[in-house]
Amino acid sequence: MSHLLGTNIAAGRAIGVVVSTGIATEIGKIRNQMASTEQEKTPLQQKLDEFGQQLSKVISLICVAVWVINIGHFGDPVHGGSWVRGAIYYFKIAVALAVAAIPEGLPAVITTCLALGTRRMAKKNAIVRSLPSVETLGCTSVICSDKTGTLTTNQMSVCRMFIADKVEDSTCALHEFSITGSTYAPDGQVLKGDKPIQCGDYDGLLELATVCSMCNDSSLDYNEAKGVYEKVGEATETALTTLVEKMNVFKSDLSGLSKVERAGACNSVIRQLMKKEFTLEFSRDRKSMSVYCTPTKPGSQSKMFIKGAPESVIERCQYLRVGTGKVMLTMALREQLMSKIRDWGTGRDTLRCLALATRDTPPRQEDMDLENSTKFAEYEMGLTFVGCVGMLDPPRKEVIGSVKLCSEAGIRVIMITGDNKGTAVAICRRIGIFSEEEDVIGKAYTGREFDDLPPEAQREAVKRARCFARVEPAHKSKIVGYLQSFDEITAMTGDGVNDAPALKKAEIGIAMGSGTAVAKSASEMVLSDDNFSTIVAAVEEGRAIYNNMKQFIRYLISSNVGEVVCIFLTAILGLPEALIPVQLLWVNLVTDGLPATALGFNPPDLDIMDKPPRNPKEPLISGWLFFRYLAIGGYVGLGTVSAATWWYLFDEEGPQVSFYQLRHFMQCTEDNPMFQGIDCEVFESRYPTTMALSVLVTIEMFNALNSLSENQSLVRMPPWVNIWLLGAIILSLSLHFLILYIEPLPLIFQVTPLRWSQWIVVLKISIPVILLDEALKYVSRNHLEGDEEKKYRRRRQLN
Repeated sequence: MSHLLGTNIAAGRAIGVVVSTGIATEIGKIRNQMASTEQEKTPLQQKLDEFGQQLSKVISLICVAVWVINIGHFGDPVHGGSWVRGAIYYFKIAVALAVAAIPEGLPAVITTCLALGTRRMAKKNAIVRSLPSVETLGCTSVICSDKTGTLTTNQMSVCRMFIADKVEDSTCALHEFSITGSTYAPDGQVLKGDKPIQCGDYDGLLELATVCSMCNDSSLDYNEAKGVYEKVGEATETALTTLVEKMNVFKSDLSGLSKVERAGACNSVIRQLMKKEFTLEFSRDRKSMSVYCTPTKPGSQSKMFIKGAPESVIERCQYLRVGTGKVMLTMALREQLMSKIRDWGTGRDTLRCLALATRDTPPRQEDMDLENSTKFAEYEMGLTFVGCVGMLDPPRKEVIGSVKLCSEAGIRVIMITGDNKGTAVAICRRIGIFSEEEDVIGKAYTGREFDDLPPEAQREAVKRARCFARVEPAHKSKIVGYLQSFDEITAMTGDGVNDAPALKKAEIGIAMGSGTAVAKSASEMVLSDDNFSTIVAAVEEGRAIYNNMKQFIRYLISSNVGEVVCIFLTAILGLPEALIPVQLLWVNLVTDGLPATALGFNPPDLDIMDKPPRNPKEPLISGWLFFRYLAIGGYVGLGTVSAATWWYLFDEEGPQVSFYQLRHFMQCTEDNPMFQGIDCEVFESRYPTTMALSVLVTIEMFNALNSLSENQSLVRMPPWVNIWLLGAIILSLSLHFLILYIEPLPLIFQVTPLRWSQWIVVLKISIPVILLDEALKYVSRNHLEGDEEKKYRRRRQLN
């Protein structure tokens, strides 16, 4: 038999022979698998790369076009008749256009948004190790989850037990009991039917509790910091320890005990009556373990207490305990007991059953060869069957709702476990992966069944399956590979060293907080609470983060489109500069950056989990979204130019020139009769640029409110749902007032203070952007929703 590096030897003697070292060991092979797995860019990284390349090309073309279009104006009188000066002037215009078109604050805002997302996830017990993977979570279409500790509590609890009541005509009447409570907390009741009972009134239960307590090396511990009871020892044995505490067969007064004292109160009473001399450890061949106990008071004889697999223990039983006596265990009685145990093991709960027995007259200690484990089965013969307990690792209470939420969100949940198929399917039914009456043929496989399929059949099986049982870690990598062949975005959980290749291969590798360091290093996310619901919360957060990123990208790009339109219009129409490069940089880096960052705090859309997972291949900017960029950006640019033009044409203290004169301002000279009585220096006034800059800033603050949601109206998602955005808007406006009214900043930014009447004009031009975006949102909500989203919404309404 070969043993691998990292394997713990539980018992026995052996000679170790090293057959391989380094990368030739099994762990070394795992390391090689991890190294050979290529780390691909996340969907967001790919889209931003594509977006950046497209934006660069478009900006370059527009800049060149503006410069070429104005070649005829290079020699205008305003340039002193110098063609070179004119060329340089329009080159500066092209540079300003490039500054306006590039969203300089976007990288910082995206990084900040992702960092904020990781912080929120950490509060929900999801620790993100790879920042870009935060967004990828929003694309998740399949979650492959372990069962134990993730979908279930990993707290085994006894929920049923039985003892013999009476035997008549080879038929045994049973006392059946159910036990409340599904954690290690010793609080719970023993019920017969629907009524609580006193376990001390049943002699059979007294002996059953003794076997559970003595044939046991575990204990309960109350963690005062967490406020919960925790296991010390193996989970199955801790379940028996908890059962004894609930049974309280000696009717001890527990009312005055602290929670720390309560953890072992009832077990300590039993263990004071018997002394454990030695243990015959569990072995796979006899499927049982036993303890040899002697009484602490004289007058009683030694006993052996046995627990183990029912089929193995009952086969070695000669008697059946009935009350304080015992009867011969006939084949008919043995079959009746096994029939009940099979019912428990294959029913809805698929309980894990343990048979409990005693040997009332064991051999003397000195006659037993404890060094020879092959004789242990001989010492566990001639047993008396006491009773049977059925236990399960119950599903987490919140998992049922999370699985349902995944179904409504179009996410397939696949359970992958090392347990047997019956238990796995039963848990799947209980948590909603399968419905109660659903036929699981073709949807649930064991690892061996899966391996027996040809490759193409395996691929089709993964397409339909929702449960894999008795799997090896290597199966996980194979399953991920097949899912990726269907373009699924897969989240895979794991906790062991052997899980590392699958975690590395999946788009989102999720390690358990209780897992190995190797698994954590291969993952993108670590669950500190090992809870499936945390994965679903992280997926929801990922969707929200992506939506928020789309919103602040829309906000920034539409603002930049507005700046481009402004500069383009002034260049094409021959108007004086409305904005200069330093002003554009100030807006892009500071006044726009603050609201864009605050948009990362947007709450999730009300229907965020009603939609199917988005296709990672869908463009960052769809055709409709591009139209919205142009519509809002066009209004921003038009409003900005209109503000500057208004000062020239209509302001009481402005020159009140005609629009024709304004378009030909470059021909303004003292000798030109078209500009008679007009001081040409007025076309270099700071007022029009200040009006344009103020409209640009104000209109973008209103546009930030529009960006609270992609499609939800401000009526449903009012501004105060994101107080950080309101604070950012106030701060941005304050900074704008600072450069207008605090010297020497107006000189640096080429602006001047505005009057109240001018601010009223600024507001009149800016406010309509809200009405325009509300109209676009209405069209998007009611006429442009995708077929997939409509289907999922209808299904949600039907459910």
